[in-house]
Amino acid sequence: MELIKRNIHMDRVKRSTVMQFTMEEDLNLPEDKPDISTLNLEKGEVVIEEICPGTDEVTVRGKLGYAILYHTRESGSSLVLLGGALPFEERIRMEGVLPLDTVTVEGTVEDFTVNMINSRKLSLQALILLSARIEEIYDEELPVGIQGEDTEAGVEYRIAPMEVTQLAICKNDIFRKKEEIPLPSSYPNIYQILWSNISLRDVEFKPQEEKLAIQGDIQIFVLYEAEGEDRAIRSYETTLPLNGSLECQGCREDLLPDIRYTLLRQEPGQQTLTIQPDLDGEERILGMECALELNIRLYEEEQIDILRDIYGVKNEVIPDTRQTSVRQLLTRITGKTKITDHAGTNIDGPILQILHSEGTASIDHRDITEDGIRLQGSIDLTVLCITEKDETPYVSTRIQIPYEYLLSVPGIGDTDQAEVHCEMEQLQVNLIDGEEVDVKAVLSFSTTVMKSTEFMAIEEVTEQEIDSAVLAELPSAVIYITAPGDDLWSIGRKYHMPVKAVRELNALESDELKPGRKLLLVKGL
Repeated sequence: MELIKRNIHMDRVKRSTVMQFTMEEDLNLPEDKPDISTLNLEKGEVVIEEICPGTDEVTVRGKLGYAILYHTRESGSSLVLLGGALPFEERIRMEGVLPLDTVTVEGTVEDFTVNMINSRKLSLQALILLSARIEEIYDEELPVGIQGEDTEAGVEYRIAPMEVTQLAICKNDIFRKKEEIPLPSSYPNIYQILWSNISLRDVEFKPQEEKLAIQGDIQIFVLYEAEGEDRAIRSYETTLPLNGSLECQGCREDLLPDIRYTLLRQEPGQQTLTIQPDLDGEERILGMECALELNIRLYEEEQIDILRDIYGVKNEVIPDTRQTSVRQLLTRITGKTKITDHAGTNIDGPILQILHSEGTASIDHRDITEDGIRLQGSIDLTVLCITEKDETPYVSTRIQIPYEYLLSVPGIGDTDQAEVHCEMEQLQVNLIDGEEVDVKAVLSFSTTVMKSTEFMAIEEVTEQEIDSAVLAELPSAVIYITAPGDDLWSIGRKYHMPVKAVRELNALESDELKPGRKLLLVKGL
Protein backbone atom coordinates (compact mmCIF):
# COMPACT_ATOMS: atom_id res chain seq x y z
CA MET A 1 0.00 0.00 0.00
CA GLU A 2 1.36 3.41 -0.96
CA LEU A 3 0.25 6.96 -0.43
CA ILE A 4 -0.52 9.15 -3.43
CA LYS A 5 1.06 12.53 -2.77
CA ARG A 6 0.95 15.94 -4.35
CA ASN A 7 3.40 18.82 -4.12
CA ILE A 8 2.03 22.22 -3.11
CA HIS A 9 4.33 25.08 -4.19
CA MET A 10 4.74 27.78 -1.56
CA ASP A 11 7.12 30.56 -0.56
CA ARG A 12 8.14 32.02 2.75
CA VAL A 13 10.56 34.47 4.33
CA LYS A 14 13.19 32.28 5.94
CA ARG A 15 15.20 35.07 7.60
CA SER A 16 15.04 38.85 7.70
CA THR A 17 16.95 41.63 9.39
CA VAL A 18 17.72 45.34 9.11
CA MET A 19 20.73 47.47 9.88
CA GLN A 20 21.58 51.16 9.84
CA PHE A 21 24.87 52.82 9.11
CA THR A 22 26.06 56.35 8.49
CA MET A 23 28.22 57.77 5.74
CA GLU A 24 30.16 61.01 6.19
CA GLU A 25 32.27 62.55 3.47
CA ASP A 26 33.79 65.92 2.64
CA LEU A 27 33.36 66.81 -1.03
CA ASN A 28 35.68 69.16 -2.85
CA LEU A 29 34.26 70.86 -5.93
CA PRO A 30 35.84 69.83 -9.24
CA GLU A 31 37.88 72.54 -10.91
CA ASP A 32 35.28 73.02 -13.65
CA LYS A 33 32.54 73.86 -11.13
CA PRO A 34 32.03 77.47 -9.96
CA ASP A 35 32.08 78.50 -6.31
CA ILE A 36 29.08 77.80 -4.09
CA SER A 37 26.98 80.70 -2.90
CA THR A 38 24.07 78.85 -1.26
CA LEU A 39 22.76 75.30 -1.35
CA ASN A 40 19.40 74.71 -2.97
CA LEU A 41 18.40 71.05 -3.41
CA GLU A 42 19.94 67.71 -2.57
CA LYS A 43 18.94 64.08 -2.75
CA GLY A 44 20.62 60.76 -2.16
CA GLU A 45 19.82 57.29 -3.47
CA VAL A 46 21.23 53.87 -2.65
CA VAL A 47 22.27 51.52 -5.45
CA ILE A 48 23.00 47.91 -4.42
CA GLU A 49 25.66 46.44 -6.71
CA GLU A 50 26.73 43.16 -5.09
CA ILE A 51 25.30 40.84 -2.43
CA CYS A 52 27.62 38.12 -1.08
CA PRO A 53 26.08 35.71 1.46
CA GLY A 54 28.46 34.03 3.88
CA THR A 55 28.01 32.06 7.07
CA ASP A 56 25.79 34.05 9.44
CA GLU A 57 26.56 37.29 7.58
CA VAL A 58 25.94 39.04 4.27
CA THR A 59 28.41 41.40 2.61
CA VAL A 60 26.74 44.23 0.69
CA ARG A 61 28.56 46.49 -1.75
CA GLY A 62 26.96 49.49 -3.36
CA LYS A 63 26.98 53.23 -3.90
CA LEU A 64 25.35 56.26 -2.39
CA GLY A 65 24.47 58.41 -5.36
CA TYR A 66 24.01 62.11 -4.71
CA ALA A 67 22.79 65.14 -6.61
CA ILE A 68 23.28 68.65 -5.22
CA LEU A 69 21.90 71.83 -6.79
CA TYR A 70 23.48 75.09 -5.66
CA HIS A 71 23.56 78.79 -6.43
CA THR A 72 26.70 80.54 -7.63
CA ARG A 73 27.50 84.21 -8.04
CA GLU A 74 29.99 83.62 -10.83
CA SER A 75 29.11 84.54 -14.40
CA GLY A 76 27.06 82.09 -16.44
CA SER A 77 24.33 79.94 -14.97
CA SER A 78 23.06 80.93 -11.52
CA LEU A 79 22.25 77.29 -10.69
CA VAL A 80 24.77 74.44 -10.89
CA LEU A 81 24.29 70.69 -10.48
CA LEU A 82 26.90 68.57 -8.71
CA GLY A 83 26.46 64.80 -8.94
CA GLY A 84 28.46 61.74 -8.04
CA ALA A 85 28.55 58.54 -6.02
CA LEU A 86 30.31 57.25 -2.92
CA PRO A 87 31.06 53.50 -2.62
CA PHE A 88 30.32 51.53 0.52
CA GLU A 89 30.78 47.99 1.81
CA GLU A 90 28.86 46.73 4.83
CA ARG A 91 28.47 43.39 6.60
CA ILE A 92 25.01 42.51 7.84
CA ARG A 93 24.86 40.06 10.72
CA MET A 94 22.22 37.46 9.77
CA GLU A 95 22.08 34.32 11.87
CA GLY A 96 21.36 31.19 9.88
CA VAL A 97 22.32 32.48 6.44
CA LEU A 98 24.51 30.22 4.31
CA PRO A 99 26.74 31.00 1.29
CA LEU A 100 24.32 29.30 -1.15
CA ASP A 101 21.23 31.18 0.07
CA THR A 102 19.53 33.73 -2.18
CA VAL A 103 19.45 37.02 -0.28
CA THR A 104 17.70 40.20 -1.36
CA VAL A 105 18.80 43.55 0.05
CA GLU A 106 17.01 46.87 -0.28
CA GLY A 107 18.68 50.17 0.58
CA THR A 108 16.91 53.33 1.73
CA VAL A 109 18.31 56.75 2.53
CA GLU A 110 16.58 57.70 5.78
CA ASP A 111 18.33 61.04 6.17
CA PHE A 112 20.52 63.00 3.78
CA THR A 113 22.16 66.27 4.81
CA VAL A 114 24.58 68.50 2.95
CA ASN A 115 26.29 71.44 4.65
CA MET A 116 28.58 74.06 3.19
CA ILE A 117 32.07 74.20 4.74
CA ASN A 118 33.30 76.89 2.38
CA SER A 119 32.67 77.96 -1.21
CA ARG A 120 34.68 74.98 -2.54
CA LYS A 121 33.89 72.29 0.00
CA LEU A 122 30.78 70.46 1.22
CA SER A 123 30.09 68.10 4.10
CA LEU A 124 27.81 65.17 3.24
CA GLN A 125 26.08 63.02 5.87
CA ALA A 126 23.69 60.15 5.17
CA LEU A 127 21.83 57.64 7.32
CA ILE A 128 21.22 54.46 5.32
CA LEU A 129 18.93 51.55 6.14
CA LEU A 130 19.65 48.12 4.65
CA SER A 131 16.84 45.54 4.76
CA ALA A 132 17.93 41.96 4.03
CA ARG A 133 15.84 38.84 3.76
CA ILE A 134 16.00 35.28 2.50
CA GLU A 135 12.94 34.22 0.53
CA GLU A 136 12.60 30.49 0.11
CA ILE A 137 10.48 28.58 -2.40
CA TYR A 138 9.62 25.08 -1.25
CA ASP A 139 7.21 22.21 -1.84
CA GLU A 140 4.90 20.85 0.83
CA GLU A 141 4.13 17.20 0.08
CA LEU A 142 0.56 16.27 1.03
CA PRO A 143 -1.25 12.89 0.82
CA VAL A 144 -4.27 12.90 -1.49
CA GLY A 145 -5.08 9.15 -1.71
CA ILE A 146 -3.80 5.56 -1.51
CA GLN A 147 -2.98 2.90 -4.04
CA GLY A 148 -2.15 -0.82 -3.95
CA GLU A 149 -3.69 -4.27 -4.26
CA ASP A 150 -6.96 -4.84 -2.35
CA THR A 151 -6.81 -1.27 -1.08
CA GLU A 152 -10.51 -0.56 -1.44
CA ALA A 153 -11.57 -3.79 0.29
CA GLY A 154 -9.23 -3.73 3.24
CA VAL A 155 -8.80 -0.07 4.13
CA GLU A 156 -11.07 2.75 5.23
CA TYR A 157 -9.80 6.26 4.59
CA ARG A 158 -11.19 9.72 5.08
CA ILE A 159 -10.78 12.46 2.47
CA ALA A 160 -11.45 16.08 3.39
CA PRO A 161 -11.38 19.11 1.07
CA MET A 162 -8.98 21.93 1.94
CA GLU A 163 -8.57 25.37 0.40
CA VAL A 164 -4.93 25.97 -0.51
CA THR A 165 -3.24 29.06 -1.95
CA GLN A 166 -0.12 28.00 -3.78
CA LEU A 167 2.57 29.81 -5.74
CA ALA A 168 1.91 29.56 -9.47
CA ILE A 169 4.53 31.96 -10.91
CA CYS A 170 7.64 33.43 -9.30
CA LYS A 171 10.03 35.52 -11.39
CA ASN A 172 11.89 38.80 -11.63
CA ASP A 173 11.57 40.98 -14.70
CA ILE A 174 12.03 44.54 -15.95
CA PHE A 175 9.37 46.65 -17.67
CA ARG A 176 10.70 49.58 -19.70
CA LYS A 177 8.84 52.64 -20.89
CA LYS A 178 10.19 55.19 -23.37
CA GLU A 179 8.56 58.51 -24.20
CA GLU A 180 9.43 61.70 -26.05
CA ILE A 181 7.89 64.74 -24.38
CA PRO A 182 7.71 67.93 -26.47
CA LEU A 183 7.68 71.22 -24.59
CA PRO A 184 4.59 73.41 -25.04
CA SER A 185 5.10 76.25 -27.52
CA SER A 186 5.08 78.84 -24.73
CA TYR A 187 8.25 77.38 -23.20
CA PRO A 188 11.75 78.40 -24.39
CA ASN A 189 14.29 75.94 -25.78
CA ILE A 190 16.38 73.89 -23.35
CA TYR A 191 20.03 74.73 -22.86
CA GLN A 192 20.71 72.30 -20.00
CA ILE A 193 18.74 70.31 -17.43
CA LEU A 194 19.42 71.37 -13.85
CA TRP A 195 17.11 69.05 -11.95
CA SER A 196 14.59 66.36 -12.81
CA ASN A 197 12.40 63.87 -11.05
CA ILE A 198 10.30 60.92 -12.22
CA SER A 199 7.78 59.30 -9.90
CA LEU A 200 4.97 56.78 -10.31
CA ARG A 201 1.39 56.98 -9.07
CA ASP A 202 -1.55 54.53 -8.97
CA VAL A 203 0.43 51.60 -10.38
CA GLU A 204 -1.71 48.48 -10.88
CA PHE A 205 -0.91 45.01 -12.20
CA LYS A 206 -3.58 42.79 -13.75
CA PRO A 207 -2.90 39.18 -14.77
CA GLN A 208 -4.09 38.31 -18.27
CA GLU A 209 -3.63 35.33 -20.53
CA GLU A 210 0.15 34.83 -20.97
CA LYS A 211 0.89 38.44 -20.01
CA LEU A 212 0.81 40.93 -17.17
CA ALA A 213 -0.94 44.26 -17.81
CA ILE A 214 0.56 47.36 -16.19
CA GLN A 215 -1.11 50.73 -15.80
CA GLY A 216 -0.62 53.88 -13.78
CA ASP A 217 0.70 57.44 -14.07
CA ILE A 218 4.21 58.81 -14.59
CA GLN A 219 4.77 62.23 -13.02
CA ILE A 220 7.63 64.22 -14.51
CA PHE A 221 9.27 67.42 -13.29
CA VAL A 222 12.18 69.23 -14.88
CA LEU A 223 14.00 72.43 -13.94
CA TYR A 224 16.09 73.69 -16.81
CA GLU A 225 18.19 76.56 -18.04
CA ALA A 226 16.77 78.07 -21.21
CA GLU A 227 18.65 79.14 -24.30
CA GLY A 228 19.31 82.86 -24.75
CA GLU A 229 21.51 85.56 -23.35
CA ASP A 230 19.70 85.82 -20.02
CA ARG A 231 19.78 82.02 -19.44
CA ALA A 232 16.37 82.10 -17.74
CA ILE A 233 15.46 79.28 -15.35
CA ARG A 234 12.21 77.52 -16.22
CA SER A 235 10.34 74.53 -14.84
CA TYR A 236 7.93 72.13 -16.52
CA GLU A 237 5.71 69.48 -14.98
CA THR A 238 3.46 66.92 -16.67
CA THR A 239 1.81 63.53 -16.17
CA LEU A 240 1.97 60.67 -18.66
CA PRO A 241 -0.04 57.44 -18.68
CA LEU A 242 1.83 54.27 -17.82
CA ASN A 243 0.28 51.61 -20.01
CA GLY A 244 1.75 48.38 -21.30
CA SER A 245 2.11 44.68 -20.79
CA LEU A 246 4.86 42.22 -20.00
CA GLU A 247 5.05 38.72 -21.41
CA CYS A 248 4.47 36.21 -18.63
CA GLN A 249 4.31 32.55 -19.55
CA GLY A 250 1.64 30.65 -17.66
CA CYS A 251 -0.18 33.77 -16.52
CA ARG A 252 -3.98 33.60 -16.26
CA GLU A 253 -6.69 36.08 -15.38
CA ASP A 254 -7.75 34.13 -12.29
CA LEU A 255 -4.32 34.32 -10.62
CA LEU A 256 -3.80 36.55 -7.58
CA PRO A 257 -1.00 39.11 -8.05
CA ASP A 258 1.43 40.11 -5.31
CA ILE A 259 3.97 42.25 -7.13
CA ARG A 260 6.62 44.55 -5.72
CA TYR A 261 8.25 47.12 -7.98
CA THR A 262 11.18 49.49 -7.82
CA LEU A 263 11.79 52.39 -10.17
CA LEU A 264 15.34 51.85 -11.39
CA ARG A 265 17.53 54.90 -11.69
CA GLN A 266 20.34 55.58 -14.09
CA GLU A 267 23.89 55.77 -12.77
CA PRO A 268 23.80 57.66 -9.44
CA GLY A 269 23.99 61.41 -9.88
CA GLN A 270 22.90 61.30 -13.53
CA GLN A 271 19.78 62.95 -14.89
CA THR A 272 16.70 60.85 -15.56
CA LEU A 273 15.74 62.95 -18.59
CA THR A 274 17.71 63.77 -21.74
CA ILE A 275 17.49 66.64 -24.22
CA GLN A 276 16.59 65.80 -27.82
CA PRO A 277 16.10 68.01 -30.90
CA ASP A 278 12.71 68.31 -32.59
CA LEU A 279 12.13 68.17 -36.36
CA ASP A 280 13.46 71.72 -36.71
CA GLY A 281 16.65 70.87 -34.84
CA GLU A 282 15.68 72.87 -31.75
CA GLU A 283 16.26 71.45 -28.27
CA ARG A 284 12.61 71.14 -27.27
CA ILE A 285 12.05 67.45 -26.58
CA LEU A 286 12.62 65.64 -23.31
CA GLY A 287 13.60 62.01 -23.70
CA MET A 288 12.39 59.79 -20.90
CA GLU A 289 13.17 56.15 -20.22
CA CYS A 290 12.00 54.57 -17.00
CA ALA A 291 12.50 50.98 -15.93
CA LEU A 292 10.48 49.12 -13.33
CA GLU A 293 12.22 46.21 -11.65
CA LEU A 294 9.44 43.75 -10.84
CA ASN A 295 9.38 41.01 -8.24
CA ILE A 296 6.45 38.96 -9.54
CA ARG A 297 4.54 36.44 -7.49
CA LEU A 298 1.23 35.09 -8.75
CA TYR A 299 -0.85 32.75 -6.62
CA GLU A 300 -3.73 30.42 -7.36
CA GLU A 301 -6.49 29.20 -5.08
CA GLU A 302 -7.42 25.55 -5.30
CA GLN A 303 -9.50 23.08 -3.35
CA ILE A 304 -7.53 19.87 -2.80
CA ASP A 305 -8.85 16.62 -1.34
CA ILE A 306 -6.47 15.66 1.48
CA LEU A 307 -6.16 12.20 3.04
CA ARG A 308 -6.83 13.02 6.69
CA ASP A 309 -7.19 9.60 8.37
CA ILE A 310 -6.96 5.88 7.65
CA TYR A 311 -7.54 2.53 9.35
CA GLY A 312 -7.57 -1.13 8.36
CA VAL A 313 -10.49 -3.54 8.34
CA LYS A 314 -8.63 -6.81 7.69
CA ASN A 315 -5.22 -5.65 8.88
CA GLU A 316 -3.87 -3.03 11.25
CA VAL A 317 -2.99 0.12 9.30
CA ILE A 318 -0.87 2.57 11.31
CA PRO A 319 -0.43 6.11 9.93
CA ASP A 320 2.79 8.00 10.64
CA THR A 321 1.97 11.71 10.86
CA ARG A 322 3.90 14.97 11.02
CA GLN A 323 3.00 18.55 11.80
CA THR A 324 2.67 20.66 8.67
CA SER A 325 0.92 23.78 7.43
CA VAL A 326 -0.50 25.24 4.25
CA ARG A 327 -1.45 28.79 3.38
CA GLN A 328 -4.94 29.97 2.63
CA LEU A 329 -5.91 33.35 1.27
CA LEU A 330 -7.73 35.29 3.97
CA THR A 331 -8.27 38.49 1.99
CA ARG A 332 -6.81 40.98 -0.46
CA ILE A 333 -7.58 44.45 0.74
CA THR A 334 -6.78 48.10 0.01
CA GLY A 335 -7.28 51.27 1.98
CA LYS A 336 -6.69 55.00 1.68
CA THR A 337 -6.17 57.83 4.10
CA LYS A 338 -6.00 61.60 3.67
CA ILE A 339 -3.33 63.67 5.34
CA THR A 340 -3.77 67.42 5.77
CA ASP A 341 -1.46 69.73 7.65
CA HIS A 342 -0.11 73.26 7.79
CA ALA A 343 3.66 73.35 8.00
CA GLY A 344 6.29 76.01 8.43
CA THR A 345 9.08 76.18 5.87
CA ASN A 346 12.08 77.46 7.88
CA ILE A 347 13.06 79.50 4.82
CA ASP A 348 14.86 82.78 5.32
CA GLY A 349 12.62 85.34 3.65
CA PRO A 350 9.09 85.28 2.25
CA ILE A 351 8.13 82.67 -0.36
CA LEU A 352 6.72 84.02 -3.61
CA GLN A 353 5.86 80.76 -5.37
CA ILE A 354 5.99 76.99 -4.97
CA LEU A 355 7.53 75.42 -8.06
CA HIS A 356 7.43 71.73 -7.24
CA SER A 357 6.85 69.25 -4.44
CA GLU A 358 7.80 65.60 -4.22
CA GLY A 359 7.86 63.06 -1.46
CA THR A 360 7.75 59.50 -0.22
CA ALA A 361 5.64 57.65 2.32
CA SER A 362 7.09 55.11 4.73
CA ILE A 363 5.73 52.64 7.27
CA ASP A 364 7.78 52.77 10.46
CA HIS A 365 5.71 50.53 12.71
CA ARG A 366 2.84 48.04 12.39
CA ASP A 367 0.72 46.16 14.89
CA ILE A 368 -1.84 43.39 14.41
CA THR A 369 -5.06 44.24 16.28
CA GLU A 370 -8.51 42.68 16.50
CA ASP A 371 -9.74 45.05 13.80
CA GLY A 372 -6.83 44.90 11.38
CA ILE A 373 -3.32 46.28 10.94
CA ARG A 374 -2.46 49.53 12.72
CA LEU A 375 0.17 51.44 10.75
CA GLN A 376 2.38 54.31 11.88
CA GLY A 377 4.75 56.20 9.64
CA SER A 378 5.43 59.51 7.97
CA ILE A 379 5.52 61.31 4.66
CA ASP A 380 8.78 63.09 3.83
CA LEU A 381 8.45 66.00 1.43
CA THR A 382 10.83 68.25 -0.46
CA VAL A 383 9.34 71.54 -1.63
CA LEU A 384 11.10 73.76 -4.19
CA CYS A 385 10.25 77.44 -3.83
CA ILE A 386 11.03 80.86 -5.29
CA THR A 387 11.80 83.65 -2.82
CA GLU A 388 12.14 87.40 -3.26
CA LYS A 389 15.96 87.27 -3.15
CA ASP A 390 17.18 88.26 -6.60
CA GLU A 391 20.64 86.70 -6.38
CA THR A 392 19.52 83.36 -4.87
CA PRO A 393 15.79 83.06 -5.56
CA TYR A 394 15.55 79.26 -5.57
CA VAL A 395 15.43 77.43 -2.27
CA SER A 396 13.99 74.18 -0.94
CA THR A 397 12.61 73.01 2.36
CA ARG A 398 11.92 69.61 3.88
CA ILE A 399 8.71 68.72 5.65
CA GLN A 400 7.92 65.57 7.61
CA ILE A 401 4.35 64.76 8.63
CA PRO A 402 3.50 61.70 10.75
CA TYR A 403 0.39 59.60 10.19
CA GLU A 404 -1.49 56.73 11.81
CA TYR A 405 -3.95 54.50 9.99
CA LEU A 406 -5.92 51.32 10.67
CA LEU A 407 -6.12 49.04 7.65
CA SER A 408 -9.29 47.06 8.32
CA VAL A 409 -8.66 43.30 7.98
CA PRO A 410 -11.42 41.26 9.65
CA GLY A 411 -10.25 37.95 11.06
CA ILE A 412 -6.50 38.59 10.88
CA GLY A 413 -4.28 36.84 13.44
CA ASP A 414 -0.80 37.43 14.84
CA THR A 415 0.73 34.57 12.84
CA ASP A 416 -0.84 35.51 9.50
CA GLN A 417 1.45 36.72 6.72
CA ALA A 418 0.64 40.25 5.58
CA GLU A 419 3.15 42.54 3.89
CA VAL A 420 1.66 46.02 3.52
CA HIS A 421 2.60 48.17 0.53
CA CYS A 422 2.30 51.94 0.90
CA GLU A 423 2.26 54.55 -1.86
CA MET A 424 1.65 58.27 -2.06
CA GLU A 425 -1.25 58.47 -4.48
CA GLN A 426 -1.74 62.26 -4.45
CA LEU A 427 0.27 65.23 -3.21
CA GLN A 428 -0.64 68.89 -3.27
CA VAL A 429 1.31 71.66 -1.55
CA ASN A 430 -0.09 75.20 -1.66
CA LEU A 431 1.27 78.45 -0.32
CA ILE A 432 -0.74 79.96 2.55
CA ASP A 433 1.49 82.95 3.15
CA GLY A 434 5.16 83.73 2.82
CA GLU A 435 6.17 81.36 5.61
CA GLU A 436 3.60 78.55 5.75
CA VAL A 437 2.28 75.92 3.32
CA ASP A 438 -0.82 73.74 3.21
CA VAL A 439 -0.12 70.04 2.58
CA LYS A 440 -2.74 67.62 1.28
CA ALA A 441 -1.79 64.03 0.53
CA VAL A 442 -3.57 60.74 -0.11
CA LEU A 443 -1.83 57.52 0.88
CA SER A 444 -2.92 54.13 -0.44
CA PHE A 445 -2.22 50.82 1.29
CA SER A 446 -2.61 47.31 -0.03
CA THR A 447 -1.93 43.87 1.36
CA THR A 448 -2.54 40.21 0.64
CA VAL A 449 -3.19 38.34 3.89
CA MET A 450 -2.29 34.66 3.99
CA LYS A 451 -3.50 32.54 6.89
CA SER A 452 -1.38 29.57 7.90
CA THR A 453 -3.42 26.44 8.67
CA GLU A 454 -1.61 23.76 10.67
CA PHE A 455 -2.64 20.11 10.75
CA MET A 456 -1.23 16.61 11.11
CA ALA A 457 -0.40 15.20 7.67
CA ILE A 458 0.01 11.48 7.04
CA GLU A 459 3.63 10.90 6.03
CA GLU A 460 3.44 7.13 5.46
CA VAL A 461 1.42 4.09 6.53
CA THR A 462 2.49 0.75 7.97
CA GLU A 463 0.36 -2.35 7.44
CA GLN A 464 0.51 -5.36 9.77
CA GLU A 465 -1.69 -8.18 10.99
CA ILE A 466 -4.22 -7.39 13.68
CA ASP A 467 -3.16 -8.61 17.10
CA SER A 468 -5.00 -11.87 17.85
CA ALA A 469 -5.72 -10.65 21.39
CA VAL A 470 -7.47 -7.59 19.98
CA LEU A 471 -9.55 -9.75 17.63
CA ALA A 472 -10.50 -12.07 20.47
CA GLU A 473 -11.84 -9.16 22.51
CA LEU A 474 -14.14 -8.05 19.69
CA PRO A 475 -17.64 -9.53 20.07
CA SER A 476 -19.28 -11.34 17.16
CA ALA A 477 -22.22 -8.98 17.47
CA VAL A 478 -22.97 -6.12 19.81
CA ILE A 479 -25.53 -3.41 20.38
CA TYR A 480 -23.52 -0.18 20.69
CA ILE A 481 -25.13 2.84 22.39
CA THR A 482 -23.62 6.04 21.05
CA ALA A 483 -22.06 8.59 23.38
CA PRO A 484 -21.52 12.33 22.84
CA GLY A 485 -18.78 12.86 20.25
CA ASP A 486 -19.21 9.49 18.56
CA ASP A 487 -19.35 9.24 14.78
CA LEU A 488 -19.38 6.37 12.31
CA TRP A 489 -15.66 6.78 11.66
CA SER A 490 -14.57 6.33 15.28
CA ILE A 491 -16.97 3.40 15.77
CA GLY A 492 -15.82 1.69 12.56
CA ARG A 493 -12.16 2.13 13.56
CA LYS A 494 -12.78 0.65 17.02
CA TYR A 495 -14.56 -2.47 15.69
CA HIS A 496 -12.58 -2.80 12.43
CA MET A 497 -15.71 -2.41 10.32
CA PRO A 498 -16.20 -0.42 7.11
CA VAL A 499 -18.19 2.77 7.63
CA LYS A 500 -20.48 1.81 4.76
CA ALA A 501 -21.28 -1.54 6.41
CA VAL A 502 -22.25 0.15 9.69
CA ARG A 503 -24.44 2.62 7.81
CA GLU A 504 -26.24 -0.02 5.72
CA LEU A 505 -26.67 -2.50 8.59
CA ASN A 506 -28.43 0.16 10.66
CA ALA A 507 -30.29 1.83 7.76
CA LEU A 508 -28.70 5.21 8.50
CA GLU A 509 -29.41 8.02 6.07
CA SER A 510 -26.46 10.17 7.24
CA ASP A 511 -23.27 9.91 9.27
CA GLU A 512 -24.63 12.12 12.05
CA LEU A 513 -25.28 10.29 15.30
CA LYS A 514 -27.24 11.50 18.29
CA PRO A 515 -26.20 10.36 21.78
CA GLY A 516 -28.14 7.30 22.94
CA ARG A 517 -28.65 5.85 19.46
CA LYS A 518 -28.45 2.01 19.37
CA LEU A 519 -26.31 0.51 16.61
CA LEU A 520 -25.96 -3.14 15.65
CA LEU A 521 -22.33 -4.05 14.96
CA VAL A 522 -21.44 -7.47 13.51
CA LYS A 523 -17.87 -8.75 13.42
CA GLY A 524 -16.49 -9.63 10.01
CA LEU A 525 -18.76 -7.43 7.89
